[in-house]
Amino acid sequence: MNYLFLLQVSLADTIADTEAAREAQEITMSYWELAFKGGWVMIPIIILSIMAVYIFFERYYAIKKAQKVDINFMNKIKDYIHDDKIDSALALCQSTENPVARMIEKGISRIGRPLNDINATIENVGKLEVYKLEKGLPILATVAGAAPMIGFLGTVMGMIRAFYDMAQAGANIDVGLLSSGIYTAMITTMAGLMVGIIAFLAYNTLVAKVENVIFKLEANTTEFMDLLNEPVK
Repeated sequence: MNYLFLLQVSLADTIADTEAAREAQEITMSYWELAFKGGWVMIPIIILSIMAVYIFFERYYAIKKAQKVDINFMNKIKDYIHDDKIDSALALCQSTENPVARMIEKGISRIGRPLNDINATIENVGKLEVYKLEKGLPILATVAGAAPMIGFLGTVMGMIRAFYDMAQAGANIDVGLLSSGIYTAMITTMAGLMVGIIAFLAYNTLVAKVENVIFKLEANTTEFMDLLNEPVK
């Protein structure tokens, strides 16, 4: 008897677990169905979200790579210049892959010219390096502004559709008749805002990192120019 009772309990638990799994699957499917109910407006929102994710991670790792500067780099440059080893300083810059090294390399190649010309040359290289780092950021800013606007467009379209269905139904109005337009209005708004907020946060994160790189570029440029301004012993 005890064995039959345990068997019945185990069978009941198995059935309950199966039903729970089926209900969870139905809920998951319902979320996908809700997303598709947003209509064609969801397509550009999804495309914008993919663009934002790609630009963020691509730029994040590029900027992170640019931030890595050997703390002994400028010390070695100073030693080479003090020892009049210009070729060794140039070789060190060419073997170092970061914006600081490329700026210093351009400055070293101009040694012998007026200091103002050297400084202007380094600044021009620095502007090009910053431009490379900021590549894609305007697109990310556009996504942050465009995604919510597209979502609001879907909201307006959904409400127009809901009111149109109400007008066509006359006195036979029910909730099911209005659900399609309301789905479109609410889902596109939520999706657009989500993509816009994420893109906005990603954009500001990258801008902060670029500003950090710019600070390092300016600090190393100042240190190099001070080195050239040192009195000859």
